[in-house]
Amino acid sequence: MAELDGQIAVVTGAGRGIGEATSKRLATMGALVLLVARDVEQLNKVKGEIENDGGRAEACPLDLLQDAQISGLAGAIRTRHSRCDILVNNAGIGIIGKPLHETTPEDWDAMLNTNLRAPYLMIRALSPLMIAAGRGHIINVSSLAGHNPLKNGAAYAASKWGLNGLTYSVAEELREHGIRVSAVAPGSVNTGFGRGAKDGSWKIQPDDVANIVAMLVTQSSSSFVSEVLVRPARKPETRPSAPELA
Repeated sequence: MAELDGQIAVVTGAGRGIGEATSKRLATMGALVLLVARDVEQLNKVKGEIENDGGRAEACPLDLLQDAQISGLAGAIRTRHSRCDILVNNAGIGIIGKPLHETTPEDWDAMLNTNLRAPYLMIRALSPLMIAAGRGHIINVSSLAGHNPLKNGAAYAASKWGLNGLTYSVAEELREHGIRVSAVAPGSVNTGFGRGAKDGSWKIQPDDVANIVAMLVTQSSSSFVSEVLVRPARKPETRPSAPELA
């Protein structure tokens, strides 16, 4: 029997990068993975690849900025599956390369809403199913930018510092219900995210983060890994054109 047989995993930003890699990893472990993102075509592609490898997945296209759509997803999960064992809040955006005084309110709102408000909405909608079951895992994909200053990326860093604070606090609220809330904070990941150096061979790979998520959702019941910081094994040979988290 696979480690996650019978479990329901919800992954946001599942169409590409870390979300895609994580979805595929959890599917190989036996979970039914609900793929959440806006790009229907990309979700169906990932779903097909999971199924071709013998896994199970459902495409759940929605806009994470819309409270009603998230509530609808939670209602559908409650009706169809009666459980949610794993939630991976991975979706995120970064508009990096400008000082804060040149950052538009629209860009600020886009980053804070996607990187911080959306995880809040997902936790708010799905944690009651975990509380009822007395168990569950919530994993928020943060960033080393949530621990360090990021020149010309203040809004992005603020969203990740905020996500870390949310993670630590919700972990204390939910641990009495048997729910573990963890943060994974990688440095530069080879996903095409941001506007840094084109050579991504030196960066963390999406599968590296997926493997950490797999570890977190299978850790011993007597332990609680609250945060994992991940750095590339080596730094770029030349300085990138935009801030990189090495």
